[in-house]
Amino acid sequence: MEMIKEPRSPEQRKRDVLARLEREEDVWVASAGPDGTPWLVPLWFLWDGTDVWLATRTTSPTGRNLRDGRRTRLAFGDTQDVVLVDGDVETYPGDTVPAAAAAAFTAKYGWNPGADSPSYAWFRVRPRTVEARRGVYEMPGRHLMRDGVWLV
Repeated sequence: MEMIKEPRSPEQRKRDVLARLEREEDVWVASAGPDGTPWLVPLWFLWDGTDVWLATRTTSPTGRNLRDGRRTRLAFGDTQDVVLVDGDVETYPGDTVPAAAAAAFTAKYGWNPGADSPSYAWFRVRPRTVEARRGVYEMPGRHLMRDGVWLV
């Protein structure tokens, strides 16, 4: 049985989310194919202070799903400390990605996907909703962003 704990304030939750976006390297990326088949993969990501940047091959199921479906859910952490981000996706084939995003991604990982292969594309995820919770006791107040606007 889970021990009842004091929930974080909305402001603290937002600070924790932003810190996680800055420091973490991997995110679970959920997408769906045209027939609704779900797809879930871990990818490296970059947070630029507003958007999440991903890179993957357009020939992969994830790349096709992100490009064609234009929506994704990103998941950070585990079930006892989770952040969920639902977002709209914009695709940047090859060298059309903004230079600042590519440079920051390359600086973070030492790898430039666009230089690696022409089949890579960049995907900018613009958050629409953000939820953060640590266990059941933080279910109330878990919504930190709705319709692309921070609530705190």
